[in-house]
Amino acid sequence: MKKILFLGFLLCSVCGRAQERPYVVLVSFDGFRHDYLTKYNPPAFKKFIADGAQAEAIIPSFPSKTFPNHYSIVTGLNPGNHGLVDNSFYDLKRNEFYGMRNKDRVVNPIYYGGVPLWELAKKNNMKSASFFWVGSEMSDPARRPDYYFPFDDTIDPRKRVQQVIDWLNLPANERPHMITLYFSFPDHEGHEFGPNAAETQHAVMRADSLLGELMTGIKATRLPVNVILVSDHGMKELPVEESTFIFVDELLDRKDRSIKVVNGGTQTHLYFDSARKKDSVFAVLKKNEKHFTVLKKEDYPARWQYTHNRVGDMMIIADEGFYIREGTRERFLSSAKLGTKMGVHGYDPAVVHDMRGIFYAQGPNIKKGARVPAFQNIHVYPLIAKILNLPLPVIDGREEVLKGIYRK
Repeated sequence: MKKILFLGFLLCSVCGRAQERPYVVLVSFDGFRHDYLTKYNPPAFKKFIADGAQAEAIIPSFPSKTFPNHYSIVTGLNPGNHGLVDNSFYDLKRNEFYGMRNKDRVVNPIYYGGVPLWELAKKNNMKSASFFWVGSEMSDPARRPDYYFPFDDTIDPRKRVQQVIDWLNLPANERPHMITLYFSFPDHEGHEFGPNAAETQHAVMRADSLLGELMTGIKATRLPVNVILVSDHGMKELPVEESTFIFVDELLDRKDRSIKVVNGGTQTHLYFDSARKKDSVFAVLKKNEKHFTVLKKEDYPARWQYTHNRVGDMMIIADEGFYIREGTRERFLSSAKLGTKMGVHGYDPAVVHDMRGIFYAQGPNIKKGARVPAFQNIHVYPLIAKILNLPLPVIDGREEVLKGIYRK
């Protein structure tokens, strides 16, 4: 009789866990290109996919940079609609520059439009947590996760993994159901050495080891946790040689204070005090187009949805395989490691497929073995909202895009 009672209790416990409201752990490995899985064969990633679902690739929003795309993933909005339009830009209304290393700007809620997933959870009485994510450390407590850490990339990645497990082991009324987790590799190595380098391969395998630890820890909680792996963008390899670079100082009069310049490498935003100045500069740049295209804001491709007032009045857009630098050519040549390789991102992801990243998912609400075509990252948001049974605000993402991998 005692054995029967014990088995009954055990079954009830398991059933209770199975019926518990699901969890989502959203993990980003910055700069993890869509083909690193086949290129470097990381075993934990391959096992993860075998037990879950995958997309051919995730397509960044334009521009394919870290800050705008991490924020697009958690808001379901294109950068031109959520306002974080690049890693760096000029805000005309506030007459100030936003930069991802400027702490005062990074925590200011004014720069972050939309409703991030953690804010959506909070509005619906659900706890959330973030071990780093763009926008997660806003100074307004109502707009940030219940648990969060100010960005500090020196924190041991294994401690980040353990913190996620610790959050999942909190008492039920304190436990976050929406968790984000961020790692800055293999982006760093891809930039420094190029996506084909041994150093980048080692960074991918480091990510693989952490994924193995994370999944072991999550499994031990016996909670209904859905894990979604993404990256913000891919990486394009470029040779470090003089002909690769476009020197913006040779194209513009940098002493002219009526032109504000924010260079992002693959594109340079130009802001003007007058329409007359804009037209005259455009005419000059148009005559000198070589390895780049110059476009006025009104001519940006409609697919970018890039009309926010923080976007440049004009952009110099580097052709694939070329990169824009500030400073003199002479200064560059005096310090460049000519003959080596480097990695860059930011190109139009609709044109340059090396900009594409990863999307893999696994958990009780994910169909095992499902595979979907490449899709834009704004569609991750409605999937997570559906898993967590959260109402959707107005977003650019569409629920039907990933319905093929969702399981009730």
